[in-house]
Amino acid sequence: MRRSILIISAAIILLGLAGMAKWLQRELEMPYFNASGETYIDIPRGAKPREVTDLLVKNGILHSRIPFIVYLRTANLGRQIQAGEYRFSNPATPEQVARRLIRGDVYFRSVTVPEGLTAGETIELLAKNGLGKPAEFHKALLQTNWIVDIYPKARTLEGFLFPETYRFGRKDDPEKIIRAMVNQFRSKLARILEQTPQSSGLSVSKAIILASMIEKEVKKPEERPLVASVYINRLKMGMPLACDSTIIYALKSAGVYNGNIRKADLAMESPYNSYLHPDLPPGPIANPGAASLRAALNPANTDYLYYVSRNDGTHQFSKNYQSHLGAVARYQKSRHR
Repeated sequence: MRRSILIISAAIILLGLAGMAKWLQRELEMPYFNASGETYIDIPRGAKPREVTDLLVKNGILHSRIPFIVYLRTANLGRQIQAGEYRFSNPATPEQVARRLIRGDVYFRSVTVPEGLTAGETIELLAKNGLGKPAEFHKALLQTNWIVDIYPKARTLEGFLFPETYRFGRKDDPEKIIRAMVNQFRSKLARILEQTPQSSGLSVSKAIILASMIEKEVKKPEERPLVASVYINRLKMGMPLACDSTIIYALKSAGVYNGNIRKADLAMESPYNSYLHPDLPPGPIANPGAASLRAALNPANTDYLYYVSRNDGTHQFSKNYQSHLGAVARYQKSRHR
């Protein structure tokens, strides 16, 4: 009799274990999502697996705690969960959720800032991508104390927002975003200064200004050192730099640029008018990339004093005015250099 009871009890236990195993299997394979729309879960650094599980269940990402905990322990993955903010919007199995947390598939908003944008154009791009309000970005652009050691006379952060692809968190504010771009500029500049011969004779701040002009003027990477040499040669001779991009910057700053440069614009009174003033502008006119910074620091060794667009993305370079006039007549009669 006692043996029969033991057999029956064992059978009940086995049936219970089988039932639980079947339930666990079903729960592990069943996608689940019971949140209202997209949901963000912030996993704190150092959070224990049970704490993470509670967050996921509470926010409707997991149906129950046990299958998730069992999976983590069985696979020995509990300590591999990475901190950060995660975005959930679709049903997922406990295993799929766990794998995301282990991969560190945290939520970021990605934005690519191309070379040659002005600071104003950059914050327009950031705002368009939902990273903050323009007014808040404009306020952050006044934090010139971040670059005082590089450019003490800076009035804004124009020229110091490094062009690159960035990934920002959902809660990153405009000041943090602009600071990240400035920090990236500082990091890239330090590396460039370490690796690049500084043959231009310019201070770092003036090289940054020249790099911004090169960035706006040149499309072909191989021409950057050549254009840099034109400006360096002109500076040495006390000639106006005659850079159209500085005129465009002055016109845009005054709110009167219509897409064209008229002859009258060349006489516009502005410190950025490089047709009138035989020196570099008082500040950068755009955010230069690494190639333009290198070119400004280490220009080609040439006798060129002029260049004109060939209308195909390249330029014709000349050593004297007579040759330049011939190039203008051939390629761009409407241009003035």
